Amino acid sequence: KVFTVYHAELPGHLYMSFCMMHLLILTFHMISFPGCFVSLDSILKSWNTRYIALGDGRSLCLECMESAIMDTGDCQPLYHSIRDYYEGMHMRIDQQIPMLLVQRDALNEAIVGEKNGFHHMPETRGLCLSEEQTVTTILRRPRIGGHRLVGIRTQPQKLTRRCEVTAILVLYGLPRLLTGAILAHELMHGWLRLKGYRNLSPDVEEGICQVLSYMWLESEVMPGFRSVPSTSTASSSSSSHSSSKKGRTSEVEKKLGEFFLHQIAHDASPAYGGGFRAANAAVNKYGLRRTLDHIRFTGSFPI
Repeated sequence: KVFTVYHAELPGHLYMSFCMMHLLILTFHMISFPGCFVSLDSILKSWNTRYIALGDGRSLCLECMESAIMDTGDCQPLYHSIRDYYEGMHMRIDQQIPMLLVQRDALNEAIVGEKNGFHHMPETRGLCLSEEQTVTTILRRPRIGGHRLVGIRTQPQKLTRRCEVTAILVLYGLPRLLTGAILAHELMHGWLRLKGYRNLSPDVEEGICQVLSYMWLESEVMPGFRSVPSTSTASSSSSSHSSSKKGRTSEVEKKLGEFFLHQIAHDASPAYGGGFRAANAAVNKYGLRRTLDHIRFTGSFPI
């Protein structure tokens, strides 16, 4: 069966056939050229790509496997570079918050265990934990066996609450920029809790968290755009992922980053999309610091 796609959003069942990078390239192409009809099957055949099943409904091609972040240790340089990014904006996070890469089942179980879980996205890819839990983390990236991943090494880890934030969890197997965008978002949840921001409405909290995610992505895709620190050098020099490679891969990653920026800016949900647009308008008009101060005292964005 040949699926002809002409909408900006792909049908959910097609997600199973393509790895994320190829899906996003296709979707970004359709957003940029809305009159271009694309036959997904013909493109898939032209790529002649072998796909590896992650075991949770997602698949990765071999090229994407090389650039995806697959275990907790693999993600630490990126995590610390984003903490440095926060510090560069005078938003230092003093507490050592554990960051764990997890499988989908472990992430879903952690969501169930959270009392403060009232505005998660339908497809949750990250979580800022505030409760004590035992979470199964990925210690070693799996290897390829046939058309699936084998040899994945996991370990239960008891997370003890020493402050308002217990840990940050992120779904494994995502591209570097998407992983970083999720980390930047979840770190902002952590920063808000640690700084005493309480009882924020979903659109305000998720909106300002999406702004930080957006700003970090801008610093990676368009360094210097908002005159905020870029983590491109730190993350690529300490990682073997796609950003450290030359030529086509780095250009693909840039296109991915542009897609993620578009996705944040045009999200249709009230909390994440509407919240982002209101928060971004406030930050563009008043600056991040004044916007955060206004949120602290009023629980809303300055107009």
